[in-house]
Amino acid sequence: MRLIYGILTAMLLVAASAPAQNEKSHTLVYQSYRQGVEEQDTTYTIINQWGNKTAIADKPANVNKTIPGLAKAVMYINYDSMQGFSQLQYDGNENYYAKFALSNKNITFSEGETEKVLGYNCKKYHTSINSNSIDIWVTTDLGFSATPMAQFATLQGVLVKYVRNGSSVMEIKSISRNKKPTTIIPADLGTEKTSRELDNIRRNKMIITYKVFDNDRIHWGADTKWNTDMPLDSVIHFAGGTLILKYINIDKLPQHYQVFAELHTHSEGDAYDRTGSIFVIPTNYERSFYDALTKGISSVPGFKSKTGEEYRGMTIENNYLPVMELVRFFTPFGVRHFNDRVQIDGLEWANEAYYKQEITDIFPSMNGRVLIGAFIGNYDGGGHKVSLDIKAYPGDYEWNIEDEDTKDWILPIFNTCNVMEMAGQNYPRFFDTDSLTVTVVIPEGVEDLKLRYIATGHGGWGGGDEFNPKENKIIIDGQTVFTHTPWRSDCGTFRNLNPVSGNFWNGVSSSDYSRSGWCPGTATQPVYFDLSYLPAGTHTITIAIPQGKAEGGSFSAWSVSGVLIGKIKATSKNSTFYEHY
Repeated sequence: MRLIYGILTAMLLVAASAPAQNEKSHTLVYQSYRQGVEEQDTTYTIINQWGNKTAIADKPANVNKTIPGLAKAVMYINYDSMQGFSQLQYDGNENYYAKFALSNKNITFSEGETEKVLGYNCKKYHTSINSNSIDIWVTTDLGFSATPMAQFATLQGVLVKYVRNGSSVMEIKSISRNKKPTTIIPADLGTEKTSRELDNIRRNKMIITYKVFDNDRIHWGADTKWNTDMPLDSVIHFAGGTLILKYINIDKLPQHYQVFAELHTHSEGDAYDRTGSIFVIPTNYERSFYDALTKGISSVPGFKSKTGEEYRGMTIENNYLPVMELVRFFTPFGVRHFNDRVQIDGLEWANEAYYKQEITDIFPSMNGRVLIGAFIGNYDGGGHKVSLDIKAYPGDYEWNIEDEDTKDWILPIFNTCNVMEMAGQNYPRFFDTDSLTVTVVIPEGVEDLKLRYIATGHGGWGGGDEFNPKENKIIIDGQTVFTHTPWRSDCGTFRNLNPVSGNFWNGVSSSDYSRSGWCPGTATQPVYFDLSYLPAGTHTITIAIPQGKAEGGSFSAWSVSGVLIGKIKATSKNSTFYEHY
């Protein structure tokens, strides 16, 4: 049975005075499992008892190497004073603990008839905890008290069996006599914390965090003119200062980790809602987008629209991959910097914009030395500040990479979000006369193939595509197979992020307006299209959008990004970023 909270959760039940040497000592073994499930990871609970003291440790079966940051958690309970101590033990004698009082004031037990369970004469108790139906059987036949769950320590005797919602079971499997009982409670419990602080320590140490940007400024006027290889862990500005890059090292993680990008932004002087993007620059091809930043946009491949405009660095070519977008986000109107400009009854302005988006499906491509970028389009000297963490949350106790029989096949194929717009990369306004077409090669053995697609429309006037829904067509090998209309009608929800959004005569704010796939202060959600039916081989993927015509000096544009994601046998020679040609 997979548990959520740790691999070694130990509870020690102790009395204030030391037990006499002639008191008996026992080891109790409990088994946890789910009824009706044939194959499962069983958890065993080992209880060492001496007089009125017990030491309890939960240990999942078949775990060889555990995940980093996992604590040995211990609970000490004094039955005489009804006081307990929760302790976390880490390597290097790094220990923390919190006090708590034993009480059943929040749990009401109803006592049933005496029953024979697993050979013991037991009293049956019933209760409900957080809408879970709990049945417990306790025996006094053994002459001492022991329970693997502190909330049931007020019930005198030994907990024989526990059943939650009729399916999750914990029950005694064996009891044996010990010859040499030992001291259980340590003299030093470590650093005292509150129960909440202790729980935060336990969780946070299991989360693997890669800190990418830390309150770094994105603003006009900070271009460093970098033209050599970047060192690790250094933040470098490009494109006039509106794009920052950093190389970090990322370890390969087991597949059970769930990965999120966590982004914090606030204004340092720019008052407007700006397009932002968090992305990875693939560097395992002959050319990469890093060449465009260091050598100029003309150094990467591109295409010409029917009007003769060049669009470089946006599509996959035979020796080039476009940037792989992790998060598309939009800054709010001036949050923090302009919070004192306008006051509206009933609204309290936020201090920052916060975005948290899952990137588990494309994270496997981020192994080793990874070049991560952040872009916010603006010409303001103050600009914005950003902090970005990549956080991986475990879904299991075991650290197991070698035995995985499949790996991820991930291929970025287009990205028209012009993250280098302040250094010559054109706005993606070609959809009024052209579609976007790429050619891809799907290798043998790829399964569960899908397209991760992000699309936002721009053109900030009444007739612009920002405020008018437009159908996106996904065309595979000449056939329209999917349609999608990016649109958000919940933008008014985020009014407290937009202190200098325009307020109109009728009470509506400009940040309230519905938009083509985005709202000021939010991240755009990717959509997924099933391509599992496609056979291996060469295919064309086309994006067609009825972009509106320009009016005067105003024009519409569409920022779309696409990544192919699938699974492939681990024995395959194909790399995570497939060698395309």
